Amino acid sequence: MSRRPPVQVKRVDECHTLSELITHCFPAFGGAFLRRIYTILDLAIGQGCPLTLAVAGPVTVSGQHQAWLIPLLETGWVAYLSTTDAVCYHDGHRSLDAHRDGPVFEVPIWGDDGALRDDRTIRVTDMAFDEDVLLDQDRFLTAMLSLPEFQKQMTGTELRYRLGAFFARQEKFNRVTQGLLATCNRLAIPIFVGAPGDGSVFLNSMKLWAMQRAGMIESYKFELDLHAEVYEACAYHRWGLFDNSAKSLATLILGGGVPKNYNLQPEPALGQVLGIPNVRGYNFDVQIVTAPVTDGSLSSCPPAEAVTWGKVDKDTYLQATESMQADYSMLMPFLVKALLDNRKRYEQEAAEIGEDKLFERDPKARGYLRPRAGYRLFEQREELCRRLDHDVAANRDWLLDTLRYPLAGG
Repeated sequence: MSRRPPVQVKRVDECHTLSELITHCFPAFGGAFLRRIYTILDLAIGQGCPLTLAVAGPVTVSGQHQAWLIPLLETGWVAYLSTTDAVCYHDGHRSLDAHRDGPVFEVPIWGDDGALRDDRTIRVTDMAFDEDVLLDQDRFLTAMLSLPEFQKQMTGTELRYRLGAFFARQEKFNRVTQGLLATCNRLAIPIFVGAPGDGSVFLNSMKLWAMQRAGMIESYKFELDLHAEVYEACAYHRWGLFDNSAKSLATLILGGGVPKNYNLQPEPALGQVLGIPNVRGYNFDVQIVTAPVTDGSLSSCPPAEAVTWGKVDKDTYLQATESMQADYSMLMPFLVKALLDNRKRYEQEAAEIGEDKLFERDPKARGYLRPRAGYRLFEQREELCRRLDHDVAANRDWLLDTLRYPLAGG
């Protein structure tokens, strides 16, 4: 007979940490999904597994980036981030000269949107800001994209790395808290946007392109290199599987859509399309999405479905994956706080008995206490792409064979 673990709980007034609370006071139903997600993240972090993060939704306009996302990035556990153009665009609002005192305010979800429109107020659920914020953000982006350093072809990761540097200077000048892109610039965390045309950063590039087309400006040469950006994502996945000491990758997916898909695409790109041997999917896959699995969307599909595509490792998914149907904004502050508390506890123990004794007693502490500087993958991207170049060249015969197909009418 298979092992049947008993249900064991603690009273909430016996728990001293969030980790204890989540582990021992959520025995069943929706709570059990939360406990499962937390224990998988705890295991992945403890094993020193690089974490990739996909985030859909307005985390910057709502201030969630400052509440829990940036503290998570500053642990050094996260290799790269996949998100939306809108997240990058709205990240700049708090740094603008005219809005340094705070451009975003709360409004009722079920209020009078016609009145808000008359008042030139933009609403995002229960967050709002004046329309002038968008107009000023557009002027900022236009001025930046017009600079000589942007008059070339570049990947979206380079664009957002440079944008993070400009946001950081604005934030320092206006004495406001550092935002998401500035943090990623400081930590050299690559930011991928799978649908760059679906957002206002690129819309402002389109404006400059249109002005050149109409003869209003002499030259505009900025261009996104999507081939190189996707290749860069593949190089990072290859790094995680073959170069990093953990020889594995974990992913945390918050919301669905394009950020989720982009985060899962490197495995089929490497194994199926480029034919690189021994490529595996994620060893750990945790996702929190609102979409029900029955709607048939990518947003809702669980890790088990991704196994059939090769995006999640088939040998580990039963023990190391989970999908929870929930609003991640309700859960992430608790999950991140519990994980950060674990790190703090390990730091205190290491100070008391030394890291060597701590790691021997609790091997999981080594993964938690990875350097806070992180992997700084953006700074390594050229070298990691060269390593992938070598693998592609070694697969020459297989790749050339894929060019042949008896096309109808050919």
